[in-house]
Amino acid sequence: MDQDITSQLRQQESEEKEALALLLERHLSRQEQLFVQKTKMGTAQSYLGSVTLEWLASRVSFALQLQLFRRKYDQKTHNIIRDSETIEELQQRPLDWSRQAHLAQYLAVLKNHKFPPILVVISKDWVNDPNAIEWDSECRADVSVDDFTSLDKNDSIGLLNIGKNYSIFALDGQHRLMGIQGLMELLQTGKLDIYNKDKKATGNPITLDDLIEEYDLDPIALQSLSKEKIGIEIIPAVIKGETYEEARRRVRSVFVHVNRMAISLSKGQLVLLNEDDGFAIVSRRLAITHPLLKDRDEKDWNSRVNWDSATIASKSTVLTTLQALQNMTEGYLEDKFPQWKSKNKKNLISLRPDDQEIEEGLKLISKLFDGLASLPSYRQLEQGVKTYELRRFNHEKGGGEGNFLFRPVGQIALAQALGFLVFGKEMQLESIIKKIIYFDEIGGFSYMDRYQSIWYGVLYDPMKKRIQVSGKKLASRLLIYLLGGVKDDLEKAEIRRALAEARTIEEKTIDFQGNFVNPKKVGLPNILVDS
Repeated sequence: MDQDITSQLRQQESEEKEALALLLERHLSRQEQLFVQKTKMGTAQSYLGSVTLEWLASRVSFALQLQLFRRKYDQKTHNIIRDSETIEELQQRPLDWSRQAHLAQYLAVLKNHKFPPILVVISKDWVNDPNAIEWDSECRADVSVDDFTSLDKNDSIGLLNIGKNYSIFALDGQHRLMGIQGLMELLQTGKLDIYNKDKKATGNPITLDDLIEEYDLDPIALQSLSKEKIGIEIIPAVIKGETYEEARRRVRSVFVHVNRMAISLSKGQLVLLNEDDGFAIVSRRLAITHPLLKDRDEKDWNSRVNWDSATIASKSTVLTTLQALQNMTEGYLEDKFPQWKSKNKKNLISLRPDDQEIEEGLKLISKLFDGLASLPSYRQLEQGVKTYELRRFNHEKGGGEGNFLFRPVGQIALAQALGFLVFGKEMQLESIIKKIIYFDEIGGFSYMDRYQSIWYGVLYDPMKKRIQVSGKKLASRLLIYLLGGVKDDLEKAEIRRALAEARTIEEKTIDFQGNFVNPKKVGLPNILVDS
């Protein structure tokens, strides 16, 4: 008897599931309906569902195309014209069209791509027509914009009308929408223009053939991307009982709040989370394994690296930043692993190297840091000297040595120079390190803020009395020259001219003795030789 009852219950359950599946299939086959779940937070009602990338790209517009901003809308850039009338209403940063190509490639190239859901507002023509019959005599809406058909007794799941007579705008996720539209354009036309921030085409477009060749992609699999689905949350433009102004205020409030709550990742956090860039992966592992980058104090073992910011505060005890470490790693290893960057196609994204290459890269950069750890300046850390004492300039509060090796820009310039010499010129790292140790011993990296220093005017700005990042390239060239990597006389002359120009302040050129001289009188220091 019990078995019969159990069998009947299972049969009934199976029939109910089959009936439900047939019912849903019939309704969901209609393009104008979307299966959703109704949600509510505070007074904000919304619907959760999923749509194909193809549908999203064709049906969803940018928030700033809402009628609310139409008067000041720039058709070319899809941004609002900022003036005294609109500046108070606009809280979201303008669309940055330079991001479109990278976002589209991310979806096309990376197999584990993923975008978070997009928040949109759904509207109809009557919303912006004050004479429409949907507005009552008190200018309040007789109906809501959303047309929801419930499929359960709790009114929580059902079908939402999203037919062609509805307009849909992205409130949060406009750059994701931009990337998806770029992907669809790439799939449909075979190419995608590269834009600057203001949507002006720059350089050559990316082509589908480029991606297929560069990343060995399957053309059929690429075309199937249009049918992938993304989450979508929908809020109505007008709710029953609202006036137009109340509805506008509510939508605008959501628009502002979702963007205010979204905090951009710092440069260090981007490096920390990047699982596709080989240089980021290696630098991250270097930061947690190399003795020079770990503090000996067990309570604060990682204080030698600033994991978040790209800059170092004056009183900070860190040695460098994670962002600087990535730049150092890239500068040192890019000649060894050119494949970690796209092959002469700057608009294409890079893919994660295989584990063997990552391990090799880590060994090579660790060997470099073994050599750097032997420099007299860095060895002072073992004696308890604080990094800020060596980093600060003499004129800063507390004074300091103004040491090149304790500034991220100097560290990056050094790594780039050594990478060029080791992997480009095939010089021996051990020999180079010996020369650098000697240069450090005679004060070559110290007191950048004094005119005797080769870095004066290059990395130190004597007028503003601070570091100038713009001198990084010249600093790297000077290091290559000092270490014997420049043989051509014309190139030496060019470096000398650039150095003289860097030491020219208000049309007066300062030599290494502190005298004002003719720029041609500024020479180059002697090349370092093996000790």
